[in-house]
Amino acid sequence: MSKQVLAVPSVVIRFAGDSGDGIQLTGDRFTAQTATFGNDLATLPDFPAEIRAPQGTLPGVSAFQLHFADHGVATPGDSADVLIAMNPAALKANVGHLRPAAQIIADSDQFTPRNLTKAGYATNPLEDGSLEGYTVQPVPLTALTVGALKDSGLSRKDAERAKNMFALGLLSWMYQRPTEGTIAHLTSKFAKKPAIMRANIAAFHAGWNFGETTEAFAVSYEIAPAPAPSGVYRNITGNLALSYGLVAGARQAGLPLFLGSYPITPASDILHELSRHKNFGVTTFQAEDEIAAVSAALGASFGGSIGVTTTSGPGIALKAEAIGLAVTLELPLIVVDIQRGGPSTGLPTKTEQADLLQVLHGRNGESPLPVVSASSPADCFDACIEAVRIALKYRTPVVLLSDGYLANGSEPWRIPHSSTLPDLTVEFATGPNGTAADGSPRFLPYLRDPETLARPWAVPGTPGLEHRIGGLEKADGTGDISYDADNHEFMVRTRQAKVDGIARDLPPTVVDDPDGEARVLVLGWGSTAGPIAAACAEVRAAGGSVARAHLRHLNPFPADLGEVLAAYDRVLIPEMNLGQLALLIRGRYLVDAVSHTQVRGTPFKASDLRTAIEKVISDV
Repeated sequence: MSKQVLAVPSVVIRFAGDSGDGIQLTGDRFTAQTATFGNDLATLPDFPAEIRAPQGTLPGVSAFQLHFADHGVATPGDSADVLIAMNPAALKANVGHLRPAAQIIADSDQFTPRNLTKAGYATNPLEDGSLEGYTVQPVPLTALTVGALKDSGLSRKDAERAKNMFALGLLSWMYQRPTEGTIAHLTSKFAKKPAIMRANIAAFHAGWNFGETTEAFAVSYEIAPAPAPSGVYRNITGNLALSYGLVAGARQAGLPLFLGSYPITPASDILHELSRHKNFGVTTFQAEDEIAAVSAALGASFGGSIGVTTTSGPGIALKAEAIGLAVTLELPLIVVDIQRGGPSTGLPTKTEQADLLQVLHGRNGESPLPVVSASSPADCFDACIEAVRIALKYRTPVVLLSDGYLANGSEPWRIPHSSTLPDLTVEFATGPNGTAADGSPRFLPYLRDPETLARPWAVPGTPGLEHRIGGLEKADGTGDISYDADNHEFMVRTRQAKVDGIARDLPPTVVDDPDGEARVLVLGWGSTAGPIAAACAEVRAAGGSVARAHLRHLNPFPADLGEVLAAYDRVLIPEMNLGQLALLIRGRYLVDAVSHTQVRGTPFKASDLRTAIEKVISDV
């Protein structure tokens, strides 16, 4: 039977089901197929914090959204074109994420009276007309999967677990996705469980064949590959890119990498990944708590390694005193904060960017440090290289900000050649650099580089480089303990000047202002980059004029930022917090910035930002 194939420029698909339905695996495999095909893409995993909520209930719903296209995409999509709902709870929790007339493919076998009641439905939405605004296609996914595996030797319960692969096969047929990668993945993943491997592959093929033969699906869709610069690409998540960035930064510096970490959502994947790379000189230490993790990393930095600690907002609070110690010791240390919803335990699996003021000011005393932020999953690699560069060059702890959206989301990444990465080689102190009162040679641990104000980095055990360390104030030059008021004032101002001086080392602010006539600038940081870019593109397509700039360096700000802000009549700052960057911009530059905020645990929708931008333009 010949079926119609329609070419479309893009599509947004949302998979949803119980946490035990393999939704994230299904989304990951469809994403991998799509990346292999050559589409540009962006993903948004959306899963609950509960280890396993009661089956069939709204708190237990897991979802995965994928936007892919034959052109560049900046977001995982405002609303989905297709929803695959594995049960009533998945439908109810996700129907609000659909565009009008979207397609709903629902496992009709799961719409039983019991499951409908658990999801809060009085009647079956597949039959009562409540979904008439959508194209609803009930498919008995469970029964079809069990039927396809009747000769597998598996129990019915085990056979039902493969229904996510049946759904993946069906969607792979609908959107002309390559299948070889999924077959290879299943073969490898279940190599030690051949019965499970064969069952999943059979269910995947059955789903493909169902799409090919059933009259219920008369149309499949073709989304052509997106044009991209030549190179080797792979799909990558933010946490994986960040892990690779840490390894690459250490290799470029010629130093061992030490990670001291305590597991915390959504940063734990970095610990898992780095533990696989001992061959690159990486040591991972899973500490008993956050304080031990950062203290061990700082100790590794003292010993001549690149010390790294990874966490989220609650861990930053616990690490604060040790980070302050790193400020006083003036040693390189990378503190990675994968932000999540707060306060307290908050929303562990949801995204937010509300730790900016915390990492800037959440320590006792004057304890300045640089702050770098990543703007996309792939950009986590470059942001990490930059954080390592600053930490090594200026002998300072550096905070690298990511968030849950970037950490778990993915996009194509053009793999850089090592020859394009910066040389981060460090010169350690090798001998005395001053004289003692009696004229004998002495090592002065706080004798600073006149350009960077960085102090020497001395590896313990090097003859002649004995010096004191600790949290008490140091005397300028000698590093001796000092309670002198003038010395303390000098050291505090010097540490601040060192961080401020990093601005001289930063590139000019890049402003996207195509016609040069915009009167409104949209200023962002972190993961708002994609939604802001998409919203500005929509405004321009509708005839509006708007400029945008995105900050990688949040402390210090780029040296030319004040001039950039002054060139526009109004500045709009969207943030997933209550206006933290806006507060800093107003205080530093006396700009009456317009703050546009949300704290919903989800990224901005481009359509919402477009409305906000157009309102500011109309008010100018």
